[in-house]
Amino acid sequence: MEIKRIINNNIVSSVDPYGRELVVMGRGIGFGKKPGQEIDEESVEKVFRMDNKDNLERFKELLARLPLEYIQLSADIISFAHSSTGKQLNQNVYLTLTDHISFAIERFKTGMLFSNALLEEIKLFYPKEYLVGKYALRLIREKTGLKMPDDEAASIALHLVNAEYGSQLSETYRMTSMIQEMMEYVKKAFPQFGENSMHRDWLVSNLKFMAHRLLNLSPVGGDGEDEFHEIIRQYCEEEYRLVDDINDFLMEKYDCSMTGEEKVYMAVSIRRTRDAYRG
Repeated sequence: MEIKRIINNNIVSSVDPYGRELVVMGRGIGFGKKPGQEIDEESVEKVFRMDNKDNLERFKELLARLPLEYIQLSADIISFAHSSTGKQLNQNVYLTLTDHISFAIERFKTGMLFSNALLEEIKLFYPKEYLVGKYALRLIREKTGLKMPDDEAASIALHLVNAEYGSQLSETYRMTSMIQEMMEYVKKAFPQFGENSMHRDWLVSNLKFMAHRLLNLSPVGGDGEDEFHEIIRQYCEEEYRLVDDINDFLMEKYDCSMTGEEKVYMAVSIRRTRDAYRG
């Protein structure tokens, strides 16, 4: 690789064999160098690729003004997230999470602390991402000496969820609120669902995918009623009534609706979870 542009002493841009721009990080990688010179491969610590040119330009601007330690922190957290969750992350997470972490650290240093209103929901709905957030706090403490609160682990988790779904942070907050509200309906009808258990976690997982579909994707499957739907409606009478109530709420607040097949699936999911508690 050769240097296309020097961003600072530790960051340069280059191009891959297909002509796509890369951002290359390494301590001192750009010091005393000029565009057109070869990059010292042994100095390369991280190579960033982004498909969106606007985001790439924003990322370069961000890197130009941040300490190398913050960039390395973010890259290490993202690498850990990928290996520990096994999920693919949108490359824009390097921009959004790096920006967030740098701002959170500077904010914490000045005593500006904000609570995360969705802390408990994030711990429940996104346990793997929250554990990555906890790892991030340990790493930040090791590198900076700052002991940040668990609320920050939840905020980092939401950035990772964004990267998994390719959504905006505001959409992820909206989706998390929707899951919380659907779960409140379920717990009100069946109080035992508030207990910690693998059965509740399984139901939450189903609600999470439901919320993502309702807010971001077109309906899958048909909406028609058939003989099978009627059998399920009779077999899961209480659960189906509850699903109808939830669907009315979703229509009123979020202007979206489950399909007939989704209502059947959700009723069966709730029934299965109830049976597991009884067993």
